[in-house]
Amino acid sequence: MAKARSMKALKRRNNVLGYLFLSPCLLFFGTFLFYPLLKSVVLSFQVTNPRGEAVGFAGWAHYADLFTSGQFLASLKATVLFTLYTVPAGILLAFALACMTNARLPGMKAFHFVFSAPAAISAATGAVIWALLFHPTNGMLNYGLGLIGLSPVPWLIDPKWAPVSVSLMTVWMNLGFNFIVLTAGLRGISEDICDSMKIDGAGPFRSLFAVLVPLLSPTLFFLLVVSVINAFQTFGQIHILTRGGPMHATNVMVYQLYQEAFVNWRFGAASAQALILFAIILLLTLLQFFWLEKKVHYQ
Repeated sequence: MAKARSMKALKRRNNVLGYLFLSPCLLFFGTFLFYPLLKSVVLSFQVTNPRGEAVGFAGWAHYADLFTSGQFLASLKATVLFTLYTVPAGILLAFALACMTNARLPGMKAFHFVFSAPAAISAATGAVIWALLFHPTNGMLNYGLGLIGLSPVPWLIDPKWAPVSVSLMTVWMNLGFNFIVLTAGLRGISEDICDSMKIDGAGPFRSLFAVLVPLLSPTLFFLLVVSVINAFQTFGQIHILTRGGPMHATNVMVYQLYQEAFVNWRFGAASAQALILFAIILLLTLLQFFWLEKKVHYQ
């Protein structure tokens, strides 16, 4: 009996000690994550003044207005298109570059450095660089098109080209992280497997789709989940390059939320939109885990 009481006391002390070590993280997450989330839930049912103070109860009015608002549905469509433009292209391009530079040859470190460099560049810095490239008259992209006899492209001023332009910049910006992760995944594959493929006479395409892709499926799945979440949270390059234009062609959900809160000062409606965005991202993530994780080959 005494031994059992001492074990319970020891377990209780260990639990208290564990929570004591966790308390800084719990305090940080509580202050900057859980409290803002609960505050957003409360504000989404309130009418607020420009200072963000609740002045009346709105009920479900903000949510009803969003789902009947053409502007919100247009921002949702722009976000989905932006995701479709950037996520597959970013992963495929990084995968191709990682495969091409996976050989242990002299000089490959230089290519690794070049392809990984965008990971060290912030969205604001990258957007400023690409804004200069996209300039309609002085930009290097239109200058290069002129050298080969092609007419200039209205990169950021045409509603059809603006989403493509921002997506192009985003694919480049995410290339560094995707390349680093996929290169690490390829380096984790045993060289014995590659040697066995060569001995068996497997061609490059069969080796790629029958061996490398299944072995890299956990890495690809991780990149897919992270890339979709990042695409739905994109803000920096949109704000700097297009400000949601032209004609709301790049007005993605996060930028629409920013305008609702800090331009129109409607914090209640912005909170409702933030919660809907959170629900969409959560649903997409759960669907990916439910549907795609079954196809992931864990070693």
